[in-house]
Amino acid sequence: MKKAKTERKEVRIVGLGGQGGLLSGHILGKAATIYDHGFAAMTQSYGPEARGGSCTADVVIANEPIAYPYVTSPQVIILLTQEAFAKFANSLSDGTLVIIDPDQVSPDSTTGLRVLAVPATRMAREMGRAVVANIITLGFLCAVSDLISPEVLRKSVLSTVPKGTEEFNAKAFELGYTFGQEQKGTGK
Repeated sequence: MKKAKTERKEVRIVGLGGQGGLLSGHILGKAATIYDHGFAAMTQSYGPEARGGSCTADVVIANEPIAYPYVTSPQVIILLTQEAFAKFANSLSDGTLVIIDPDQVSPDSTTGLRVLAVPATRMAREMGRAVVANIITLGFLCAVSDLISPEVLRKSVLSTVPKGTEEFNAKAFELGYTFGQEQKGTGK
């Protein structure tokens, strides 16, 4: 029997403490392992500040055990601040999908990168709770990439968020997913 080809997907989420980047990485890894029965590793770094300091969540998803848990060439990078864009945009490969919040980041058009924008912060505020911007972004990510199925990521979101907020977070996920489908031109 022929062994299946190893699939390794790398995602980097960079922003500030309080934007939910680390939680997003946790939810993505949980989706891959618990609900999709694959493998994932997450490494994180953050400044000494509890909120407002730079933070990065790197997630590696694979179909077999992960020997090297660090992101070296992300297929997807979510940049939640202008500083993150300035730091990482010039070192990415042409094939990297870059996701930004256009209210937080103004991309430099000279990079030649594939940049998709989701106004997650604004959408979350319109829902009445800015804290779900990261869940909106995860829905968007799911719609515009082939990292993980919407059903699996939705389950991970709902099993991770605080009890009593599941319905609200499900709406946030769907809002981001629908927006992503519209950006792809496929509709929901």
